[in-house]
Amino acid sequence: MKLEPNLTVAEIAARSLAAVRLFEQMGIDYCCGGHRPLDEACREKGVDPDHVRRELEAVLAGEQGQTRDWTSAPLHELVEHITQTHHEYLKKELPLLADRLAKVHRIYNERYGPTLVGLPEVYDGLRSELEMHMMKEERVLFPAIVAAEQMIDSHGVLPPLPFGSFANPVAMMMHEHDSAGQALAQIRVITGDFALPEYACNTYQALMKGLEELEKDLHLHIHLENNILFPRAIQMERRSS
Repeated sequence: MKLEPNLTVAEIAARSLAAVRLFEQMGIDYCCGGHRPLDEACREKGVDPDHVRRELEAVLAGEQGQTRDWTSAPLHELVEHITQTHHEYLKKELPLLADRLAKVHRIYNERYGPTLVGLPEVYDGLRSELEMHMMKEERVLFPAIVAAEQMIDSHGVLPPLPFGSFANPVAMMMHEHDSAGQALAQIRVITGDFALPEYACNTYQALMKGLEELEKDLHLHIHLENNILFPRAIQMERRSS
C-alpha cells in the first residue's frame, strides 16, 4: 500500500493490521480519533511523521499478502469475524476481569489504603454498556447488514430496513464507541498506565494485564466497525437506492 499524503490514520489502519500494531506501540489513536491526517496525529503525539512513515512502509512491506483485507471482504464475513473474535472475547473476559477487580479492590483497600479509586465504577459502567451494545448489534444491526448484502447480491435491491437507514443505528453505535473510548482512557489514568506496585500479587498482575489486553482488543474491535463495517454498509445502501 502506498502511503499517500492525504491518507488518514483510520484509512491506513483499515488496510493493515501491522499498521494497527505500530500505531498502538506509538500511542497513535487509529480508533475513535483516527479520522485525521497521519502527520497531524504524529505531531499531536510528539513523534516525527517521517520516522512513522518509514516504520509504516517497513511493516507494510513485510505484511503483504499475509492478512485479510477487510475493506473488500464480503460484509457477512466481516460481521462473523467481529462477532466470533471480538464479541466472544468480551463475553468471556468481562466477567473474569470484574471478579479480579472486585477481589483486588477489596483486599488492597483494606491492607494499603485507597487503591484504584474509581476503577470499579468506571469498569462496571463500561461492562454494562458493552454488553447492551453487543446485544443490539447481534440482534438488530448485524443481521440487517447481512440480509441486505444477501438481497442485493441475489436481486439487486435493498430490502426494507427496520430502522429506516443504516445511518441511524450506526450513529448510535459510534456514539457508544466514543463513550467506551472515554472509559478506557479513564482506566489508563486510574491505573497509571497499568502500573504494578511492588507488592502486587498474582491477581493484581492478572488484572492489569487483562485491562491492557481489553484496551487493545476493544480498540481494534471499534476500528473494524467504525472505519470499515459501518462505512461499507452505508455505501452499500446508497449504491442500491
